This record gives sequence, structure tokens and C-alpha cells, in this order.
Amino acid sequence: MFQKLIITIDGFSSCGKSTLAKQLAKRLNYTYIDSGAMYRAITLYFLRNNVDLAKEKEIRHALKNITLEFVVNETSGSSEIYLNEENVEYIIRDIVIAEKVSDVAALKDVRTFAVAEQQKMGIHKGIVMDGRDIGTTVFPNAEIKIFMVADEAVRVERRYAEMFDKNPNITLDEIKSNIAMRDYIDSNRKISPLRKADDAIELDNTHLTPKEQLDFALKLVKNIGAPA
Repeated sequence: MFQKLIITIDGFSSCGKSTLAKQLAKRLNYTYIDSGAMYRAITLYFLRNNVDLAKEKEIRHALKNITLEFVVNETSGSSEIYLNEENVEYIIRDIVIAEKVSDVAALKDVRTFAVAEQQKMGIHKGIVMDGRDIGTTVFPNAEIKIFMVADEAVRVERRYAEMFDKNPNITLDEIKSNIAMRDYIDSNRKISPLRKADDAIELDNTHLTPKEQLDFALKLVKNIGAPA
């Protein structure tokens, strides 16, 4: 019997991490965990409750009142995040959340809380998790680590296409500015900055189709002797 794996997929915003992670989890019959959705859900809670990011006491109190859970949507088969038993999968994709999530995710107490929750989810392995520090901080001993990159122009186009249906008034300049801001904050934060793990495999999917990037990842799985 083959042992299940932990597969981490890190990278900058809009590099296609979640697309690949979902593909891979479905193909391997693994659980997909969207770490970014966790930080977005925390951000949503903070915004709703006017949590002052400069006050550690407020932050810690707020985190004690947060429960996060991923539940599979029986219709779509997708894993969706619940914040305190409320499905917030679509609410957290709003540009307002996108503009604040990096600031919230940079907070020490928030990261400690989120990392602990993520590690609990990986106890029994058989997971694919994407984010910014999954292969470096959350699961440094993961069997497979992928670090995704893509050209900035392609990333902007991808995020624009994702956001347009929810907000037709969004502009490419707004998207470009948001991505640049998040890149800077993610790379320069003091706690778990975004970086490629020494043993991660880089995947540039600028010109790859979804099938080609999935084939790339499946080859990594096969190379370590696991069923793919």
C-alpha cells in the first residue's frame, strides 16, 4: 500500500497555484486545502468586526472567535471554506478582501493561528495545499514541493478574468496595482516571507495549458514512486 503524500504549491498571486492544486487533488483523490482562502476568511472577519490591526490584544481576541472549515460542495465537488459555519467562498474573492489580505496575513498572531490550523489538516497526509509559505513553514518536510511563477502580464490577465464576473467595473490598472502590492508585502514581511524552498521544483506556467501543468506535477509524483 502506497503512503499518501503532502504536496505543497507556493508562488506569487495569480500564478495558477489553486488551479493546479485542485487538478492534482482531484486526480490523486487527495484533499485540496486553499491556504489563501483561510487568510481571506480571517480578513473578512476582521473587516466585519472592525479589528484594529495595530492592536495585538484585539487581534488575539478575534482569532479566538474564528473557526475555519473546508466542506465539499456536493454539486460542484469543490472544497469551499466556511467561516464560523457560514459559507464565505465567494464573499472572500472580492477586491476589498484582496486589498487587505496581505496586511492581515503578515501579522504574527494570524500566521501562528493559520499555520497551526493548516498543520492539523495535514496530519493524515493525502493533501495538496497551496499558498505562500506552505513548503517553507507549514510543511517543510513535504514529499513534493512546487514553486510556481508566471509573467506579470499573464498574471494580471488571469486575475482580471477571475474578478470581472464579480465586479465588471474593475480595471486592469487596479488589478496590476493590487498584484504588485501583494507581491511586495508577501516577499518582505518579517514572518514567513514568500520564498522558494531550497528543495522546491520551479514551474513556470506562463505558456502552459492546464493539462501540461498537471502532467508536469503528475510526473513528479510518479518519480518518487507514488501512484498517479
